[in-house]
Amino acid sequence: MTFSTAEGRSSLVPEARTTAPGDGVFPERLRSVPSPPKRLWFRGRLPQEGEPLYAVVGARKATGAGCERAHAIAAGLGRHGAAVISGGAFGVDAAAHEGALAAGASTYAVLGCGVDVVYPDRHAGLFARIAAAGGLFSEYPPGTRPRACHFPARNRLIAGSAEAVVVAEAALRSGALITAGLARKMNRPLLAVPGSPGTDALLRAGHAWPATSAEDVLSVPKGDPVPAGSALPTTGPLGEILDAIAPGSDTPAELCERLGMALPRVLSILAEAEVEGLVKRTPSNTYEVIGRAC
Repeated sequence: MTFSTAEGRSSLVPEARTTAPGDGVFPERLRSVPSPPKRLWFRGRLPQEGEPLYAVVGARKATGAGCERAHAIAAGLGRHGAAVISGGAFGVDAAAHEGALAAGASTYAVLGCGVDVVYPDRHAGLFARIAAAGGLFSEYPPGTRPRACHFPARNRLIAGSAEAVVVAEAALRSGALITAGLARKMNRPLLAVPGSPGTDALLRAGHAWPATSAEDVLSVPKGDPVPAGSALPTTGPLGEILDAIAPGSDTPAELCERLGMALPRVLSILAEAEVEGLVKRTPSNTYEVIGRAC
């Protein structure tokens, strides 16, 4: 069998296998994710029942420091006998896989394409090592090319497979925050490494435990999906913004003009409100109120 890259190059790889719920090797945790996959294709092996497994995710365009933190946390988890799962992308994902491999641990990549397609194409060597140490898997049949809509969908499999999810670095709008939101909905403990706009927003909103090491990740009590802490208050400047856009929708610039606030301040508040689930951003760059505390 050949392993096709997004540009059409190929290399020899093990044959892909497939499984469905009830087959015995289908991961039990994935039976309860939103829209459970009807079938999985995989190279290597799938996560095993009872295997300690943690997700380490984050920005594709990560900083060097963010990648170093992800690598260190994943390596530390591996040295403690845990496996690491991520999305096989550039940046934090690749650093997490490399960290697990450096520790001699198992690692798994969930793909937004077929398991015979290398995307990104420079990860052919990394994917081969992941398949040897753990596995690559996807709900998309072999030959499926990567599409933008596949990646948010695959994030639920990353979060659903893991005992806990660590966001190592993230922008205020990113796929990693989608994974974080899915983790919370599935009652998986969520951890965030301080120091980036997205992770700091998760911590300020009280949605994640702070983590700077594998020991921090492993010390989070099982069964505590979120840390003690209050939700983002809907009074003060945030309340003013929610009141201003509640009748309809507005762009950040319109809110600045209406409220007399500086644009960076408005954008910061909107970002935290979006993480909190109080507002949503539309394709036309306006914001709508979708929830508010009583």
